[in-house]
Amino acid sequence: MSVNTSGVRARIRTKDGWAVQHAVLTVTDMAGNQVVREAADHEGVVRTGPLAPGPYTAIVTAVGYRPAASTALVTASGSAELGVLVLARSGGTELPPPGPWTIDPAHSSVSAGAQHLGLSSVHGRFTEFGGRIDIAENVLESTVDAVIEAASIDTANPMRDGHLRSADFLDVDVHPKLTYRGTGLTPAGEDRWTVRGELAMHGVIRPVSLDLAYLGTGPDAWGGVRASFRATAELRREDFSMNYNQVVQAGIALIGTTLRVELDIQAVQGTALPSA
Repeated sequence: MSVNTSGVRARIRTKDGWAVQHAVLTVTDMAGNQVVREAADHEGVVRTGPLAPGPYTAIVTAVGYRPAASTALVTASGSAELGVLVLARSGGTELPPPGPWTIDPAHSSVSAGAQHLGLSSVHGRFTEFGGRIDIAENVLESTVDAVIEAASIDTANPMRDGHLRSADFLDVDVHPKLTYRGTGLTPAGEDRWTVRGELAMHGVIRPVSLDLAYLGTGPDAWGGVRASFRATAELRREDFSMNYNQVVQAGIALIGTTLRVELDIQAVQGTALPSA
């Protein structure tokens, strides 16, 4: 079976190589008159019918992306191959393609640190957590839902961990879970975002913003695709009714009042994690 290669053909991609399925290619002549307009298919490929030989301007547009223009020189056969046309996000920053992404706890970490005696920091991590990220077509409307098991706190010191699980701090018997619901994004620079959301901890719900960096995507060993993020936030313990402290000599607090939270997240495209 012969394949018709006539017309203008292009592959529309993000800078990470993702197909832009809703892109539209508009071809104009040198006087600026529209000659043809075609939408890309599900693989981000767009094709027109044969055109008269000569130079044209090809303009690619897509919601949420900056337009890209290219010159198309149509040959005597009526065709022109534009190759890959890369679209940049309107805000200058890429995120993974729209759809659900499942957080992989085995390749992610949730940690926090607080000052100890005003000299150094004590660090801990939560070992049991999960969640889902939904990238919206309008990336600013993307959401995240995460749940952390409070009793999974681990600071490598069993006595300290027991105290952190007690009513002085997390009170895990009464409040077994920490939840975070992110309801939208705000651009904050190249490859950086602010996640707006609410954290529920120790029976208190407070607005908490995350400083988010998107680190890119890539294939994994199980045939899936992964996206990587890093996020940080600062919390005040008193905002979540965790007021326990001791004052040692010279008025120095045993434990700092501010927690620095660090998240290193890998998310798998889709709603299920690989079995391996």
